[in-house]
Amino acid sequence: MRLDKTQLIAAAAVVALVAGGVWAWHTFSGGNALPEGLIQANGRIEGDHTTVASKLAGRIAKLEVREGATVTAGQVLARLEDTQLTARQQQADAAVATLAAQLQAARSQLDIARREVPLAEASADAVVAKARAAEAQAARDAKRFDELAARGTVEPRRAEQTRLALTAASADLRQAEQAASSSRLGRDKVRARENDIAALEAGLRQAQAASKEVASLVDDLTLRAPAGGVVLSRLRDTGEVVAAGAPIFDIVDLDKLYLKVYVPEKQIGLVRLGLPAQVYTDAYPGQTFAATIRYVASQAEFTPKEVQTPDERVKLSYAVRLYFDTNPDHRLTPGVPADAVIRWKDGVPWQAPRW
Repeated sequence: MRLDKTQLIAAAAVVALVAGGVWAWHTFSGGNALPEGLIQANGRIEGDHTTVASKLAGRIAKLEVREGATVTAGQVLARLEDTQLTARQQQADAAVATLAAQLQAARSQLDIARREVPLAEASADAVVAKARAAEAQAARDAKRFDELAARGTVEPRRAEQTRLALTAASADLRQAEQAASSSRLGRDKVRARENDIAALEAGLRQAQAASKEVASLVDDLTLRAPAGGVVLSRLRDTGEVVAAGAPIFDIVDLDKLYLKVYVPEKQIGLVRLGLPAQVYTDAYPGQTFAATIRYVASQAEFTPKEVQTPDERVKLSYAVRLYFDTNPDHRLTPGVPADAVIRWKDGVPWQAPRW
């Protein structure tokens, strides 16, 4: 049976009407939407930024890395000129070496004095004891001979000789006692040496602290990466003079990346911290990356133009950060666009986003 022109036009109109109805159903009734329990969103991968700056002002002598370089924690990024501080370091080290040598010599002298002083005192005490005994004997002899001379038993000359011997013995005793007293002054000299050593030790500690401080300043002229990551920006060039605290590098830690997405206002009530998510990227088709919601904005904002939403009429949305559980082989990098599916109801099977 052949259809006339009027019937063909009517049939075409019916087909167009049905197709339009299907399109409207998909567009306005959520035909492309994910099942209940899942929310789709998209955005760009970002990360926690670390600004690397110098503690000191100075001229950049050398930059070791460029933008896009992957660095590890502790890796040298840049060096500032260190001529002046190196000279101060040498002076400080020389002062430490001098004081250390003086202290060592003083300690050696003190050790010798501590050994010699007791020996000298003992020797002086022995001489005093001997002189005191000799004086006592001379006194007894002088008394006896005086008595004998008075009775006429011995000549007066002998008695006079014994008195002279007593005088000499007394003089020897006084000399020995003076020597013993002088030997005891050695203890004062030991204490004086101990005080000198204490002063040298204090000076050495001060010099060592000064040397350590300068060494720390020299070390601060070498800029190192505080954590592993990627150099996003190199803000200065070799030869530039930078002020203390001026940023030189901007680094993002590849182990702390997140996908920043925008959830429409009508769906934000379903989102909460700790919800799991799956992230999809065009760079790794067929591979998903597990993530967890760690941040939900408290205020809505206008949806950025580059961000898709299921309903383009939605103007207000909330920023949500999906932190990646892991970043295998550091495949993910900042700036990469990605899609995400957030599961807010347990047990719902994962599905890829539908845009």
